[in-house]
Amino acid sequence: MAESPKSYSPLDIGKYSVAPSGLELEQVHIYVRHGERTPVGVRLAGPPANLPEHWMMCKTTRRFQASVNAPGIGNGMDEFQQSRRVVERADGTHNESQCLLGELTDLGRKSTYNFGTSLRELYVERLGFLPDSLQNAEAVYFRTTNVPRTTESLQQIVHGLYPSSKCHPEAIPSIFVRNGRDENLLGNAGSCKRLEILLIGFAQAAASAYNHTLEPLDKKISRYIDGHPVRIDGKPRASGILDTIRAATAHNIKVPSEFEEKGVIDIIEKAVVAEWFADKTEEVRRLGMGRLLDDLSTKMQHKAAHGDKDPLKILVHSTHDTALAGLASTLDVFDDKWPQFTSSITFELFKSTSVKNGLSIFNNLMSPFRSKAGPEHYIRMRYQNKNMVLPLCAEEGKHLPGSPEFCTLTAFRERAKELTPVDFVSECAPAGRNSL
Repeated sequence: MAESPKSYSPLDIGKYSVAPSGLELEQVHIYVRHGERTPVGVRLAGPPANLPEHWMMCKTTRRFQASVNAPGIGNGMDEFQQSRRVVERADGTHNESQCLLGELTDLGRKSTYNFGTSLRELYVERLGFLPDSLQNAEAVYFRTTNVPRTTESLQQIVHGLYPSSKCHPEAIPSIFVRNGRDENLLGNAGSCKRLEILLIGFAQAAASAYNHTLEPLDKKISRYIDGHPVRIDGKPRASGILDTIRAATAHNIKVPSEFEEKGVIDIIEKAVVAEWFADKTEEVRRLGMGRLLDDLSTKMQHKAAHGDKDPLKILVHSTHDTALAGLASTLDVFDDKWPQFTSSITFELFKSTSVKNGLSIFNNLMSPFRSKAGPEHYIRMRYQNKNMVLPLCAEEGKHLPGSPEFCTLTAFRERAKELTPVDFVSECAPAGRNSL
């Protein structure tokens, strides 16, 4: 079973591996799953499972202020309206601490804030990569999907990394968000019909291949889902069961003992992971994660080409479990485990500093007559507090000698280019590339 909430550390500074001498960190891209949330649907509520139908875990999220236009005050300035948001039930009753379905909880706010403080501890205090106080907003980039739980998670992360006291009044960072059709921080089936068709097909194939593996669980847990069988395409779906159990255990809510058995959860997780990520084609990788990888590699190439003239040093993207698993799967390093809350993938760009220091006298003499290729750049991917050795740069010459986790930027960009749709709109037509 996955690590318990008490033992799992989303960003463990102690497990961070400092780069070898001769490499200088230039830019960091982080993709982080939102913090702990309530289930996205009501499942296993009432006896005999007795999981909550109403989750009372959102007390600290209820007070907020909104900027409102106040033309009557005569100076053209906005005012801040203080208010409270309260969830009302169908019968008209309410409770101030009740959460919406799929909402970031108080625990989720705490864990994402802690993630931000961990970023500060690592990149500001330990490595000295980022300044103690933010003087230039162009040094940071923050983006979220247009979903409340990711937006609120990112707000907490920003506050942990650079609280208001550490931001110059003219360097207050922006939080960017895109329209749904332009979103690439997840596999955007909503704006790509071809991807939607392919994912439905994979789900159906997974049901055919894995439903029989779930059948032995019926005698154990069907009674908790109104007697229905446990199936990938069941009611509720196996993914929904896993979602509810993971949300409950993350908040230390007691679940039926059967769901505490490693064999039970492992079987469900294996089937659900197969539904979403197993054996996906190159086309799914292109349409799902290609545009994100293109964004990443393009920004890193710009930094490599312009150095200090490009002030951007850290980029934090608040996204979803499917984005992290999709990225890891696309780059062939997925561990077949569903990403936990506040887990993250980091891509670090390094510049080699040993080239100019290690030149021979002959090379120094000849340097005016040679093309200025510049220093070599490397990318290191980290996931679940571990360095990832990417198969795409396993060959000699595609990684730092002796350190296969440091992939050359050139090799990484070559693979990203292969995965980038040439014409996303056309390739998303129902017939896909065959229609071009």
